[in-house]
Amino acid sequence: MIELYYAEDDTDIADMVKEYLEQKDFKVSVCHTISETRHALEKHMPSLILLDWNMPDGRGDGMCQWIRSRWKELPIIFLTVRGDSADIVSGFKNGADDYVVKPFELEVLYSRILAVLRRAGNATEHYISCDEIKIDTNRHAVFLRSEEIALSAAEYQLLLYLMQNKGRTLTREKILEHIWDINGNFVNDNTLTVTMKRLRDKLFQPSCIKTVRSVGYRIEDTKH
Repeated sequence: MIELYYAEDDTDIADMVKEYLEQKDFKVSVCHTISETRHALEKHMPSLILLDWNMPDGRGDGMCQWIRSRWKELPIIFLTVRGDSADIVSGFKNGADDYVVKPFELEVLYSRILAVLRRAGNATEHYISCDEIKIDTNRHAVFLRSEEIALSAAEYQLLLYLMQNKGRTLTREKILEHIWDINGNFVNDNTLTVTMKRLRDKLFQPSCIKTVRSVGYRIEDTKH
């Protein structure tokens, strides 16, 4: 199922679009403000975002710019009223992939969504997340909410390995073998303990990273 966020303050339009797209097997989450949209993106990455140009607390071009500074591959379609050519130019300059002019036919919006998704591929494959922690695997960048966190190579590999196995308990031996021994480097068990402590400190002790006593570690979502 394709998941998308729809930033729209007009509840009638939002409900109509949501109902139509859900009939097409989309999962649609409606956000009524820019602030709500940002908060949703910081928690979870959809496959695409529909962004209305005029929101109660901001404009579409500013939101596009904010998204592009964090998630370069996330497809964005913005919606604008007829005749606002300056809005269209500004939206493209700030990172939008396409636009649809209001009022629009639902079938037209649907076809534009499919076209953008085909061009973009699955952008969500580039991102792995757990609670408010995200990894951009293309850039090897880690974010806590919207702030980029600088990690050492070992800390990054440890977090990535846990994220790639979210919900599974990984033994200390398996982690050591995957991250260090694969490079032919002999390390003792304390290396993992120290690396995990530093990783947790840099991520402000996230509750999603669990210690499984006498076994290893597990990462899992704790916020819904």
